[in-house]
Amino acid sequence: MSTLLLVRNGRRAVSLTGVGRRGTDALSGVHPVARRSIIDLSYAAHFMDFQGSSIPSSMKKLVVNKLSPNFREAVSTQTVAIPTPGDAELLVRNRFAGVNASDINYTAGRYDPSVKPPFDAGFEGIGEVVGLGLSASSSYTVGDTVAYFGSGAFAEYTVVPAKESVPVPAVKPEFLTLLVSGATAYIALKRLGDLTKGETVLVTAAAGGTGQFAVQFAKQAGCHVIGTCSTNEKAGFLKSIGCDRPINYTQEDLAKTLRKEYPQGVDVVYESVGGSVLELAVNSLATKGRLIVIGFISGYQTASGIPHFKGGTLPVKLLQKSASIRGFFLPHFLSDYKEALGSMMKMIAKGKLVCEVDCGDMSEEGRFVGLESVFRAVDYMYAGKNLGKVVVEVVPPPVSNSKL
Repeated sequence: MSTLLLVRNGRRAVSLTGVGRRGTDALSGVHPVARRSIIDLSYAAHFMDFQGSSIPSSMKKLVVNKLSPNFREAVSTQTVAIPTPGDAELLVRNRFAGVNASDINYTAGRYDPSVKPPFDAGFEGIGEVVGLGLSASSSYTVGDTVAYFGSGAFAEYTVVPAKESVPVPAVKPEFLTLLVSGATAYIALKRLGDLTKGETVLVTAAAGGTGQFAVQFAKQAGCHVIGTCSTNEKAGFLKSIGCDRPINYTQEDLAKTLRKEYPQGVDVVYESVGGSVLELAVNSLATKGRLIVIGFISGYQTASGIPHFKGGTLPVKLLQKSASIRGFFLPHFLSDYKEALGSMMKMIAKGKLVCEVDCGDMSEEGRFVGLESVFRAVDYMYAGKNLGKVVVEVVPPPVSNSKL
């Protein structure tokens, strides 16, 4: 019989494996105090309601109902029953959820064509543990704060495997930035960048969610860093985190600037835009240069998801410079994930890593609060307005007597 740990009156969880003979608790042998009758001993369909539990009966979540790169067209908000965690799972009340450029690749079904709608959306969340299974209780307890990288984060509550959860000191959106954006930059540069002190590194979309981390990690490696961005505000931010040469491409010609100021080319490119920017990056490589492709956001909103790229002479260009292009997809490097997160956590604790978060406070309609604002947050990011990682504050419905 499965065991579930839940909040009771806002205090630490109690565990029940069912009720023994004559109403005694199967674990302690103590007669229980007056409480609501247990209806479903397997807990397969219902939570125990401990007189004022902090867990409501229903929640909202975002569901992909139609495959499309248009997030608003593909996704709808639904009200569903709160899910029940299994033996090795946690029920997390999401406080913040991260928005990624790849969210619309997911809604378009580009990652796994075998997955058909309806399915849950959202890749990363952070919040408190409010329920868990018996095996999971060996590592976690109700009230713990955790972050996770997995599907279904655009929801007020999410069931997460305990082994895939990351303990965090507090429910702050800054920790959320590490799960995908930070980990991508850390692992990609470490495994594929082969950075050497004194080299020149170009980071495209440098003031975005993952670009900000690539800039900092390249600087930590002793490199000279160039970062592209679209506003003077973003250029100022890049300088504040150590970028040696921010280039606002709306005011400077990127190709001319690189040719003039870096005639020998750049040693490493951390590239996420694609299309003409990728072409420029290839042409800007130095001898033995490495170009790391972590995405191509300029094409994600198109039907194919792939921006046009003139690659007919690519083999010649790479051969002439003994250069290389290396692709990076985070799920292929999960063996590096734990070390990456641990290292970044230590950097944060020592004040050596900036995690810039954009919750939409400066957007026209204000801060991204509630699941409905995810749609707005996606539009905001694709309009290039964000500075740092786009994060939505998820606010579950208020519940009486909750002390969490």
